[in-house]
Amino acid sequence: MGKRIALAYSGGLDTSCIVPWLRENIPGAEVVCVVGDVGQGADELTGVEEKAIKSGAAECHVVDLKAAFVDEFVIPTVITGGVYEGRYLLGTAMARPILARGQVEAARKAGCTALSHGCTGKGNDQVRFESAYAALAPEMEVIAPWRDPRWTLSGRVAMLGYLKERNIPTTASAEKIYSRDRNLWHISHEGGAIEDPWNAPPEDAWMLTADPAKAPDAGEEVSLRFGAGRPVALNGEPMSAARIIERLNTIAGKHGVGRVDLVENRRVGMKSRGLYETPGGTVIVEGLRAIEELVYDRETLHYREHLGLTFAELVYDGRWFTPLREALWACAESMAKVLTGEVVVRLRRGEARAIKRRSPHSLYSEKMVSFEGEAVYSQKDAGGFIRLLSLSERVRALKAKGLVE
Repeated sequence: MGKRIALAYSGGLDTSCIVPWLRENIPGAEVVCVVGDVGQGADELTGVEEKAIKSGAAECHVVDLKAAFVDEFVIPTVITGGVYEGRYLLGTAMARPILARGQVEAARKAGCTALSHGCTGKGNDQVRFESAYAALAPEMEVIAPWRDPRWTLSGRVAMLGYLKERNIPTTASAEKIYSRDRNLWHISHEGGAIEDPWNAPPEDAWMLTADPAKAPDAGEEVSLRFGAGRPVALNGEPMSAARIIERLNTIAGKHGVGRVDLVENRRVGMKSRGLYETPGGTVIVEGLRAIEELVYDRETLHYREHLGLTFAELVYDGRWFTPLREALWACAESMAKVLTGEVVVRLRRGEARAIKRRSPHSLYSEKMVSFEGEAVYSQKDAGGFIRLLSLSERVRALKAKGLVE
Protein backbone atom coordinates (compact mmCIF):
# COMPACT_ATOMS: atom_id res chain seq x y z
CA MET A 1 0.00 0.00 0.00
CA GLY A 2 1.31 3.45 -0.92
CA LYS A 3 1.27 6.66 1.08
CA ARG A 4 -2.16 7.53 2.46
CA ILE A 5 -2.85 11.26 2.43
CA ALA A 6 -5.72 12.92 4.31
CA LEU A 7 -6.94 15.91 2.30
CA ALA A 8 -9.04 18.71 3.78
CA TYR A 9 -11.72 18.51 1.08
CA SER A 10 -14.54 20.91 0.28
CA GLY A 11 -15.69 19.62 -3.09
CA GLY A 12 -14.84 22.92 -4.72
CA LEU A 13 -12.72 23.38 -7.80
CA ASP A 14 -9.33 23.52 -6.04
CA THR A 15 -9.68 20.38 -3.95
CA SER A 16 -11.34 18.52 -6.83
CA CYS A 17 -8.13 19.09 -8.77
CA ILE A 18 -5.88 18.26 -5.84
CA VAL A 19 -7.24 14.70 -5.50
CA PRO A 20 -6.00 13.54 -8.95
CA TRP A 21 -2.93 15.79 -8.73
CA LEU A 22 -1.75 14.03 -5.55
CA ARG A 23 -2.26 10.62 -7.15
CA GLU A 24 -0.34 11.64 -10.27
CA ASN A 25 2.56 13.38 -8.57
CA ILE A 26 3.13 11.19 -5.52
CA PRO A 27 3.75 7.58 -6.57
CA GLY A 28 1.33 5.12 -5.04
CA ALA A 29 -0.63 7.82 -3.20
CA GLU A 30 -4.08 7.04 -1.84
CA VAL A 31 -6.20 10.09 -1.04
CA VAL A 32 -8.61 10.10 1.88
CA CYS A 33 -10.90 13.13 1.68
CA VAL A 34 -12.07 14.65 4.96
CA VAL A 35 -15.00 17.05 4.86
CA GLY A 36 -15.63 19.03 8.03
CA ASP A 37 -19.27 20.12 8.40
CA VAL A 38 -19.14 23.48 10.19
CA GLY A 39 -22.53 24.60 8.93
CA GLN A 40 -21.71 25.51 5.35
CA GLY A 41 -25.08 24.16 4.26
CA ALA A 42 -26.60 21.54 1.99
CA ASP A 43 -25.53 23.35 -1.19
CA GLU A 44 -21.91 22.45 -0.45
CA LEU A 45 -22.36 19.12 1.31
CA THR A 46 -24.98 17.32 -0.79
CA GLY A 47 -23.25 14.68 -2.91
CA VAL A 48 -19.78 15.64 -1.69
CA GLU A 49 -18.76 12.02 -0.93
CA GLU A 50 -19.72 10.86 -4.42
CA LYS A 51 -17.89 13.83 -5.91
CA ALA A 52 -14.72 12.96 -4.00
CA ILE A 53 -14.77 9.32 -5.14
CA LYS A 54 -15.32 10.37 -8.77
CA SER A 55 -12.31 12.68 -8.42
CA GLY A 56 -10.18 9.66 -7.52
CA ALA A 57 -10.31 9.53 -3.73
CA ALA A 58 -10.04 6.15 -2.06
CA GLU A 59 -12.37 7.25 0.75
CA CYS A 60 -14.37 10.29 1.84
CA HIS A 61 -15.46 11.03 5.40
CA VAL A 62 -17.90 13.80 6.34
CA VAL A 63 -17.41 14.80 9.97
CA ASP A 64 -20.10 16.76 11.84
CA LEU A 65 -18.26 19.56 13.67
CA LYS A 66 -21.06 22.12 14.01
CA ALA A 67 -21.73 21.86 17.74
CA ALA A 68 -18.05 21.73 18.65
CA PHE A 69 -17.32 24.65 16.33
CA VAL A 70 -19.82 26.86 18.14
CA ASP A 71 -19.23 25.70 21.71
CA GLU A 72 -15.43 25.36 21.66
CA PHE A 73 -14.36 28.02 19.17
CA VAL A 74 -17.05 30.61 18.42
CA ILE A 75 -18.37 31.24 21.92
CA PRO A 76 -14.93 31.54 23.58
CA THR A 77 -13.87 34.05 20.92
CA VAL A 78 -17.05 36.08 21.48
CA ILE A 79 -16.64 36.03 25.28
CA THR A 80 -13.04 37.25 25.05
CA GLY A 81 -14.19 40.08 22.78
CA GLY A 82 -11.99 38.85 19.95
CA VAL A 83 -12.56 41.11 16.93
CA TYR A 84 -9.76 41.51 14.38
CA GLU A 85 -8.83 45.08 13.44
CA GLY A 86 -11.97 46.43 15.02
CA ARG A 87 -14.54 44.82 12.72
CA TYR A 88 -13.85 41.26 11.55
CA LEU A 89 -15.67 38.71 13.73
CA LEU A 90 -13.19 35.98 12.69
CA GLY A 91 -15.63 33.59 11.04
CA THR A 92 -13.13 31.89 8.73
CA ALA A 93 -10.24 32.08 11.18
CA MET A 94 -12.20 30.32 13.95
CA ALA A 95 -13.25 27.48 11.65
CA ARG A 96 -9.78 26.49 10.47
CA PRO A 97 -8.46 24.98 13.72
CA ILE A 98 -11.48 22.74 14.21
CA LEU A 99 -11.39 21.68 10.55
CA ALA A 100 -7.72 20.80 10.98
CA ARG A 101 -8.45 18.95 14.22
CA GLY A 102 -11.21 16.94 12.56
CA GLN A 103 -8.90 16.18 9.65
CA VAL A 104 -6.13 14.93 11.93
CA GLU A 105 -8.51 12.71 13.88
CA ALA A 106 -9.93 11.22 10.67
CA ALA A 107 -6.42 10.79 9.25
CA ARG A 108 -5.32 8.72 12.22
CA LYS A 109 -8.41 6.50 12.02
CA ALA A 110 -7.79 5.94 8.29
CA GLY A 111 -4.11 5.11 8.75
CA CYS A 112 -2.81 8.19 6.95
CA THR A 113 0.75 9.44 7.36
CA ALA A 114 0.39 12.76 5.53
CA LEU A 115 -1.92 15.76 5.59
CA SER A 116 -2.82 18.04 2.68
CA HIS A 117 -4.91 21.15 2.05
CA GLY A 118 -5.97 23.34 -0.84
CA CYS A 119 -4.80 26.70 0.52
CA THR A 120 -2.85 29.02 -1.75
CA GLY A 121 0.60 30.32 -0.92
CA LYS A 122 -0.66 33.87 -0.49
CA GLY A 123 -3.39 33.51 2.10
CA ASN A 124 -3.86 33.15 5.82
CA ASP A 125 -5.40 29.69 5.70
CA GLN A 126 -2.16 27.87 4.91
CA VAL A 127 -0.75 29.31 8.14
CA ARG A 128 -3.84 28.32 10.13
CA PHE A 129 -4.04 24.75 8.87
CA GLU A 130 -0.34 24.03 9.14
CA SER A 131 0.03 25.62 12.57
CA ALA A 132 -2.75 23.31 13.76
CA TYR A 133 -1.04 20.33 12.12
CA ALA A 134 2.19 21.23 13.91
CA ALA A 135 0.44 21.28 17.27
CA LEU A 136 -1.74 18.20 16.78
CA ALA A 137 0.21 15.91 14.45
CA PRO A 138 3.87 17.00 14.27
CA GLU A 139 4.90 13.55 13.07
CA MET A 140 2.81 13.74 9.90
CA GLU A 141 4.10 15.04 6.57
CA VAL A 142 2.38 18.16 5.21
CA ILE A 143 1.73 18.45 1.48
CA ALA A 144 0.74 21.88 0.14
CA PRO A 145 0.17 21.52 -3.64
CA TRP A 146 -0.23 25.26 -4.29
CA ARG A 147 3.36 25.80 -3.08
CA ASP A 148 4.76 22.83 -5.02
CA PRO A 149 6.69 23.82 -8.17
CA ARG A 150 4.90 21.03 -10.03
CA TRP A 151 1.54 22.74 -9.46
CA THR A 152 0.75 24.66 -12.66
CA LEU A 153 -3.01 25.06 -12.30
CA SER A 154 -2.97 28.75 -11.45
CA GLY A 155 -6.38 29.77 -12.78
CA ARG A 156 -9.96 28.58 -13.06
CA VAL A 157 -9.70 27.89 -16.79
CA ALA A 158 -6.60 25.74 -16.27
CA MET A 159 -8.22 23.80 -13.44
CA LEU A 160 -11.45 23.25 -15.39
CA GLY A 161 -9.41 21.98 -18.33
CA TYR A 162 -7.45 19.68 -16.04
CA LEU A 163 -10.65 18.07 -14.76
CA LYS A 164 -12.15 17.84 -18.24
CA GLU A 165 -9.10 15.96 -19.54
CA ARG A 166 -9.61 13.38 -16.80
CA ASN A 167 -13.41 13.16 -17.18
CA ILE A 168 -13.90 14.32 -13.62
CA PRO A 169 -17.31 16.01 -13.20
CA THR A 170 -17.58 19.44 -11.58
CA THR A 171 -20.29 22.01 -11.06
CA ALA A 172 -17.75 24.85 -11.22
CA SER A 173 -17.62 27.19 -14.20
CA ALA A 174 -15.24 29.75 -15.63
CA GLU A 175 -17.82 32.46 -14.90
CA LYS A 176 -17.65 32.15 -11.13
CA ILE A 177 -16.89 35.64 -9.85
CA TYR A 178 -16.31 35.41 -6.12
CA SER A 179 -14.39 33.17 -3.77
CA ARG A 180 -16.54 32.38 -0.74
CA ASP A 181 -16.16 30.67 2.60
CA ARG A 182 -19.26 29.80 4.58
CA ASN A 183 -19.99 28.30 7.96
CA LEU A 184 -22.63 28.60 10.66
CA TRP A 185 -21.17 31.89 11.92
CA HIS A 186 -20.62 33.81 8.69
CA ILE A 187 -19.89 33.95 4.98
CA SER A 188 -16.96 35.76 3.38
CA HIS A 189 -16.56 37.03 -0.19
CA GLU A 190 -13.38 37.84 -2.10
CA GLY A 191 -12.28 38.20 -5.70
CA GLY A 192 -13.74 39.86 -8.78
CA ALA A 193 -14.67 43.52 -8.40
CA ILE A 194 -14.13 43.25 -4.63
CA GLU A 195 -10.37 43.22 -5.14
CA ASP A 196 -10.35 46.90 -6.15
CA PRO A 197 -10.87 48.96 -2.97
CA TRP A 198 -12.16 51.86 -5.08
CA ASN A 199 -15.14 49.73 -6.15
CA ALA A 200 -18.19 49.84 -3.96
CA PRO A 201 -19.23 46.37 -2.72
CA PRO A 202 -21.11 44.68 -5.58
CA GLU A 203 -24.71 44.06 -4.59
CA ASP A 204 -24.67 40.59 -6.17
CA ALA A 205 -21.98 39.49 -3.71
CA TRP A 206 -24.14 39.56 -0.58
CA MET A 207 -26.00 36.36 0.27
CA LEU A 208 -27.14 36.40 3.93
CA THR A 209 -28.17 40.03 4.35
CA ALA A 210 -30.67 42.35 2.69
CA ASP A 211 -29.66 45.76 1.42
CA PRO A 212 -30.03 47.93 4.56
CA ALA A 213 -31.55 50.71 2.45
CA LYS A 214 -34.32 48.34 1.39
CA ALA A 215 -34.82 46.60 4.74
CA PRO A 216 -38.12 47.01 6.63
CA ASP A 217 -38.35 50.52 8.00
CA ALA A 218 -40.16 49.39 11.15
CA GLY A 219 -37.28 47.22 12.30
CA GLU A 220 -37.58 44.44 14.87
CA GLU A 221 -36.58 43.77 18.46
CA VAL A 222 -35.12 40.48 19.72
CA SER A 223 -34.45 39.34 23.27
CA LEU A 224 -31.31 37.39 24.19
CA ARG A 225 -30.57 35.70 27.48
CA PHE A 226 -26.99 34.92 28.48
CA GLY A 227 -25.61 32.58 31.11
CA ALA A 228 -21.93 33.04 32.03
CA GLY A 229 -21.40 34.75 28.67
CA ARG A 230 -23.07 32.08 26.56
CA PRO A 231 -26.33 32.74 24.69
CA VAL A 232 -28.93 30.37 26.12
CA ALA A 233 -32.31 31.69 24.96
CA LEU A 234 -33.78 33.72 22.11
CA ASN A 235 -37.06 35.62 22.57
CA GLY A 236 -37.66 33.69 25.78
CA GLU A 237 -37.18 30.25 24.21
CA PRO A 238 -34.24 28.21 25.55
CA MET A 239 -32.09 26.72 22.79
CA SER A 240 -28.50 25.84 21.94
CA ALA A 241 -26.05 28.52 20.92
CA ALA A 242 -25.84 26.96 17.45
CA ARG A 243 -29.61 27.18 17.03
CA ILE A 244 -29.65 30.78 18.26
CA ILE A 245 -27.05 31.69 15.63
CA GLU A 246 -29.07 29.98 12.89
CA ARG A 247 -32.28 31.76 13.89
CA LEU A 248 -30.59 35.15 14.24
CA ASN A 249 -28.90 34.79 10.85
CA THR A 250 -32.38 34.73 9.31
CA ILE A 251 -33.96 37.37 11.56
CA ALA A 252 -31.09 39.87 11.46
CA GLY A 253 -30.22 39.14 7.85
CA LYS A 254 -33.53 40.48 6.58
CA HIS A 255 -32.74 43.77 8.33
CA GLY A 256 -29.32 44.07 6.64
CA VAL A 257 -27.44 43.55 9.90
CA GLY A 258 -23.88 42.23 9.90
CA ARG A 259 -22.30 43.52 6.69
CA VAL A 260 -18.59 44.42 6.85
CA ASP A 261 -16.41 45.75 4.03
CA LEU A 262 -12.81 45.53 5.23
CA VAL A 263 -9.29 46.01 3.89
CA GLU A 264 -7.32 43.93 6.38
CA ASN A 265 -3.73 43.03 7.10
CA ARG A 266 -3.10 39.38 6.31
CA ARG A 267 -0.66 37.49 8.51
CA VAL A 268 1.59 36.82 5.53
CA GLY A 269 2.21 40.55 5.09
CA MET A 270 -0.08 41.76 2.31
CA LYS A 271 -3.38 43.60 2.52
CA SER A 272 -6.57 42.09 1.18
CA ARG A 273 -10.15 43.22 0.86
CA GLY A 274 -13.03 41.05 1.96
CA LEU A 275 -16.76 41.36 2.43
CA TYR A 276 -18.12 39.60 5.50
CA GLU A 277 -21.69 38.80 6.52
CA THR A 278 -22.25 37.85 10.16
CA PRO A 279 -25.85 38.81 10.98
CA GLY A 280 -26.50 36.54 13.97
CA GLY A 281 -23.01 37.01 15.35
CA THR A 282 -23.32 40.79 15.21
CA VAL A 283 -26.47 40.64 17.36
CA ILE A 284 -24.88 38.28 19.89
CA VAL A 285 -21.74 40.40 20.22
CA GLU A 286 -23.83 43.56 20.69
CA GLY A 287 -25.94 41.85 23.34
CA LEU A 288 -23.00 40.50 25.30
CA ARG A 289 -21.23 43.86 25.28
CA ALA A 290 -24.38 45.36 26.80
CA ILE A 291 -24.27 42.84 29.66
CA GLU A 292 -20.60 43.66 30.18
CA GLU A 293 -21.49 47.34 30.59
CA LEU A 294 -23.69 46.43 33.54
CA VAL A 295 -21.59 43.88 35.41
CA TYR A 296 -17.88 44.51 34.77
CA ASP A 297 -16.10 47.11 36.86
CA ARG A 298 -13.86 49.58 35.04
CA GLU A 299 -10.60 47.66 35.44
CA THR A 300 -12.10 44.31 34.47
CA LEU A 301 -13.78 45.73 31.37
CA HIS A 302 -10.65 47.50 30.22
CA TYR A 303 -8.54 44.38 30.75
CA ARG A 304 -11.06 42.30 28.82
CA GLU A 305 -10.73 44.77 25.95
CA HIS A 306 -6.96 44.37 26.04
CA LEU A 307 -7.28 40.59 26.24
CA GLY A 308 -9.69 40.54 23.31
CA LEU A 309 -7.22 42.30 21.04
CA THR A 310 -4.50 39.73 21.74
CA PHE A 311 -6.95 36.83 21.50
CA ALA A 312 -8.18 38.07 18.10
CA GLU A 313 -4.65 38.23 16.73
CA LEU A 314 -3.89 34.70 17.95
CA VAL A 315 -7.05 33.36 16.30
CA TYR A 316 -6.44 35.29 13.08
CA ASP A 317 -2.85 34.04 12.94
CA GLY A 318 -3.83 30.39 13.40
CA ARG A 319 -2.37 30.11 16.92
CA TRP A 320 -5.38 28.43 18.51
CA PHE A 321 -3.51 25.44 19.91
CA THR A 322 -1.03 27.46 21.95
CA PRO A 323 -0.49 27.89 25.70
CA LEU A 324 -1.10 31.65 25.48
CA ARG A 325 -4.46 31.24 23.76
CA GLU A 326 -5.50 28.70 26.37
CA ALA A 327 -4.38 30.95 29.23
CA LEU A 328 -6.24 33.96 27.84
CA TRP A 329 -9.40 31.90 27.51
CA ALA A 330 -9.07 30.66 31.10
CA CYS A 331 -8.88 34.29 32.24
CA ALA A 332 -11.85 35.41 30.11
CA GLU A 333 -13.95 32.42 31.16
CA SER A 334 -13.33 33.23 34.80
CA MET A 335 -14.36 36.86 34.30
CA ALA A 336 -17.45 35.74 32.35
CA LYS A 337 -18.99 33.95 35.35
CA VAL A 338 -21.00 37.12 36.03
CA LEU A 339 -22.09 37.67 32.42
CA THR A 340 -25.64 36.51 33.06
CA GLY A 341 -28.68 38.53 32.10
CA GLU A 342 -31.10 39.59 29.40
CA VAL A 343 -30.75 42.10 26.57
CA VAL A 344 -33.16 43.49 24.01
CA VAL A 345 -31.50 44.37 20.71
CA ARG A 346 -33.22 46.54 18.12
CA LEU A 347 -32.55 45.61 14.48
CA ARG A 348 -33.15 48.29 11.92
CA ARG A 349 -31.66 49.02 8.50
CA GLY A 350 -28.25 47.47 9.01
CA GLU A 351 -27.88 48.37 12.69
CA ALA A 352 -28.08 46.16 15.78
CA ARG A 353 -28.31 48.25 18.94
CA ALA A 354 -28.93 47.13 22.51
CA ILE A 355 -31.79 49.17 23.98
CA LYS A 356 -32.52 47.24 27.20
CA ARG A 357 -30.31 45.22 29.53
CA ARG A 358 -30.61 43.69 32.99
CA SER A 359 -28.54 41.30 35.09
CA PRO A 360 -28.62 39.91 38.63
CA HIS A 361 -24.93 40.87 38.83
CA SER A 362 -25.43 44.47 37.70
CA LEU A 363 -23.21 47.06 39.38
CA TYR A 364 -25.45 49.87 38.20
CA SER A 365 -27.45 51.66 40.89
CA GLU A 366 -29.99 54.19 39.71
CA LYS A 367 -30.26 55.66 43.18
CA MET A 368 -26.51 56.06 43.55
CA VAL A 369 -26.05 57.99 40.32
CA SER A 370 -28.98 60.26 41.07
CA PHE A 371 -28.69 63.39 43.24
CA GLU A 372 -30.61 61.64 46.02
CA GLY A 373 -28.34 58.70 46.89
CA GLU A 374 -25.79 59.67 49.56
CA ALA A 375 -25.56 56.54 51.73
CA VAL A 376 -22.75 54.81 49.81
CA TYR A 377 -21.31 57.72 47.84
CA SER A 378 -21.36 61.22 49.22
CA GLN A 379 -20.64 64.08 46.82
CA LYS A 380 -18.43 65.82 49.38
CA ASP A 381 -16.04 62.82 49.25
CA ALA A 382 -15.16 63.64 45.66
CA GLY A 383 -13.04 66.63 46.66
CA GLY A 384 -10.42 64.53 48.43
CA PHE A 385 -10.42 61.99 45.62
CA ILE A 386 -9.79 64.69 43.00
CA ARG A 387 -7.03 66.27 45.09
CA LEU A 388 -5.16 62.97 45.35
CA LEU A 389 -5.79 62.05 41.72
CA SER A 390 -4.36 65.37 40.53
CA LEU A 391 -1.49 65.50 43.04
CA SER A 392 1.29 65.10 40.48
CA GLU A 393 -0.14 67.93 38.33
CA ARG A 394 -0.36 70.17 41.41
CA VAL A 395 3.25 69.45 42.49
CA ARG A 396 4.56 70.04 38.96
CA ALA A 397 2.78 73.42 38.72
CA LEU A 398 3.95 74.53 42.18
CA LYS A 399 7.56 73.65 41.36
CA ALA A 400 7.34 75.50 38.06
CA LYS A 401 6.22 78.61 39.97
CA GLY A 402 8.96 78.16 42.60
CA LEU A 403 6.39 77.78 45.36
CA VAL A 404 7.84 74.47 46.66
CA GLU A 405 11.33 73.05 46.69
